[in-house]
Amino acid sequence: MSSPVNIVCMKWGTRYPAPYVNILFRSLQRHLKRPFRFLCITDDTTDLLPEVETVPFPENPGIKQAKWPNVFMKLVMTKDGFANLEGPTMFLDLDLVILEDIDCFFDYMPGKNCIIHNWIEARKQITRGRPDIGNSSIFRFEAGKSDYIYQTFIREIEDADDRSKFQTEQAFLTYAMKEKYWWPDEWVASFKRHCRPTFPLNLFIAPRKPKGAKFLVFHGHPDPVDAPKGHKGKRIHHRVLPAPWVAEHWKM
Repeated sequence: MSSPVNIVCMKWGTRYPAPYVNILFRSLQRHLKRPFRFLCITDDTTDLLPEVETVPFPENPGIKQAKWPNVFMKLVMTKDGFANLEGPTMFLDLDLVILEDIDCFFDYMPGKNCIIHNWIEARKQITRGRPDIGNSSIFRFEAGKSDYIYQTFIREIEDADDRSKFQTEQAFLTYAMKEKYWWPDEWVASFKRHCRPTFPLNLFIAPRKPKGAKFLVFHGHPDPVDAPKGHKGKRIHHRVLPAPWVAEHWKM
């Protein structure tokens, strides 16, 4: 039997309530064959399943650009000893859907830092290519051996907090990781980039399940709860027709 691994998520505020955590946990039970520890970093444990292990947010390490807690928690969790984490650890955002078994995410490049190669619109890649920046919706690190990521964050926290230098926390995380590897593109799909047809086809063709994808990431809008019934969006090119197949995967 494989050694246990860690899965970490975090919840604060009201946009992603307890059912998002519970659905993620149940999805992992269906799609991760090896034993795992599931940890939710949160300031509100209301309605979470009893099987969900929780840990409170630590104090703000010095971030000023946004109210704490915020996404820079993804840097803090790499600190040695955080929540007694040891070994292969994968962080998962709550706005994603697991489509197929994901053991390959722990078999791939063992011991290395792995992260999504961030997407940009195809038209923006024509002249400058894809940026060397990760998308932190899904990343893996070695807990107990990645303190250098946290120390870089603390040492350069003013730069990390400066939007003119690092537009997002994931840009700084990619930088702080130093050595990193991209997940295979076919394993992680973006609902907006790979499922929603481009305008004007989005008005007539419903999103389709991406072939070969293990994870479906819902960055921005719509959220997984909205996709099955469709999403009007603020602009016509953001409109999404109903995708009922999403509900087949995003469920308790």
